[in-house]
Amino acid sequence: MDERSPASGDSVKKALLKLKSARYARVRRWFSTRSARVLLCTSGVSFMIMLDSNIVAVSLPTIARDLNASFTDIEWVVSAYVLPFAAFLMPAGALADRFGRRRLLLTGMLLFTFASFVCGLAPNSLILNASRGLQGLGSALQLSAALAVLAHTFRGAERARAFAFWGTLVGVAVAIGPLIGGFITSTVGWRWAFLVNVPVGAGLIAVGFSSVDESNDPHSQKLDLAGITFFGGGLFCLVWGLINANVDGWLSNVTLGKLSVAAALLFCFVIAELVQKRPMVDFSLFRRRTFLGSSIAMLGFASAAQVMMTYLPLYLQNSFGFSPALAGYTMMPFALPLFFLPRVGAILARSMSGRAILTIGLSIVACGNLSTALVVLSGGSLKLLWIGMLITGCGAGLLNGETTKVSMAVIPSERSGMASGIGATLRFVGLVLGITCLGAILTSETRRQFIRAGANEGLPQMDGKTIELVISHIVAGDTGGRTVPAVTDQVIFVARNSFELGFASVLFVAAAVAAVCATLTYLLVDVWETAPQSVSLRGESSTVVD
Repeated sequence: MDERSPASGDSVKKALLKLKSARYARVRRWFSTRSARVLLCTSGVSFMIMLDSNIVAVSLPTIARDLNASFTDIEWVVSAYVLPFAAFLMPAGALADRFGRRRLLLTGMLLFTFASFVCGLAPNSLILNASRGLQGLGSALQLSAALAVLAHTFRGAERARAFAFWGTLVGVAVAIGPLIGGFITSTVGWRWAFLVNVPVGAGLIAVGFSSVDESNDPHSQKLDLAGITFFGGGLFCLVWGLINANVDGWLSNVTLGKLSVAAALLFCFVIAELVQKRPMVDFSLFRRRTFLGSSIAMLGFASAAQVMMTYLPLYLQNSFGFSPALAGYTMMPFALPLFFLPRVGAILARSMSGRAILTIGLSIVACGNLSTALVVLSGGSLKLLWIGMLITGCGAGLLNGETTKVSMAVIPSERSGMASGIGATLRFVGLVLGITCLGAILTSETRRQFIRAGANEGLPQMDGKTIELVISHIVAGDTGGRTVPAVTDQVIFVARNSFELGFASVLFVAAAVAAVCATLTYLLVDVWETAPQSVSLRGESSTVVD
């Protein structure tokens, strides 16, 4: 028996090598097919977009210190990207149908890659934010075109598998974004958070150029140029006014002027869509209570939960003094549920209505933000903070897929494209408004706490300009006061404590937003319209959880 052992071991090794060789051959054959290359290209594009959305958040304090940027400047690092993304996501689909999906995919990839290169070399915050805007435009073009190419290339069961693969990669990008962003920033510098897109983008462009066939919609209508202009301009003026309000003054003529222009442009957008024969947004969809309720849930998800991907890394680095890499690692209790919990939601959907899942998800987000705020106020125990982040992440994970599913459930199939475009746009509008409004609360509450604490602690008198400078740089991540050399260590200490109180206020407001959205969702979404497929719409079964 022992004598045969070596030979037996050799045969096992040969069998394993043969099995590995067969698997390698199957993988190689799969990669050699055009459809596989199309899937890798379109999924890779979406992976890079979602990764870039999250990878930068961990780098913001380092960017602020390196470019001597204020909190207003680093707000624009995120908002300048999300604004054109939100504004052009819907019209990009129409552009792809009209001018060619392959053409628009390659155009978007070229814009995104070039803008990433400029971001990585940006000498100041102005050029960085301008190139981030170009990045957002490229992202909108390539994402809409990528989804259209996927739908055109695959049919039947293959389409379902293709979109499942696409969704998995997007989920992985969301989950690992903070970790990769922190690692890159701590090792080779924040600029490589952008420059890494250049070689990857070049490779995807080569694959797309050689593998994706051109396609379009021969029945596509003319573009809604008025809607695109009014919506994009109104959203820009609104965010511009809100971000700069803490500097210009909330009741100043400049702020009120920007907000008035935003209101006028958005009103014109509504009028332009109402008179269009084929509008970009059909407002009659919002007459459906379930669609309206799911849209509110989408806004709540983005502005109360998804926005924390930006603000939690800022808090971790400011208050705990973590490096970007450690901050990214610490974000995992929040980020991982965004990948795993949609699967739990799919299991729950077998016996629970969409209304129940949305309401529970928003309620969990409210509880998570509330518990995190209490931890911050009590001194910031890291273990307790992880628990709060985990709760919020679980609620966000339940909402991540269910919001779109519920909104699509009550819309006729011929209008599903418009409905999905509205849902995606609402998500990013909610995100940019969440970043802007919560940023305004963070800055104003930090300033208020600093002035109050300064009087109690006997800090030296400072004029309003110096206070604004200190607060702006502390909130942006300069907790050591390197860009405000005139202030003392005591001033920096008080400012950091004031920031923590300001961040707690942000969490309280986010919890309130989630709670209000949960209530409205429960009141508006119909339980039987969103019942599990196994439950009759006539209400014959009483097993559904509403």
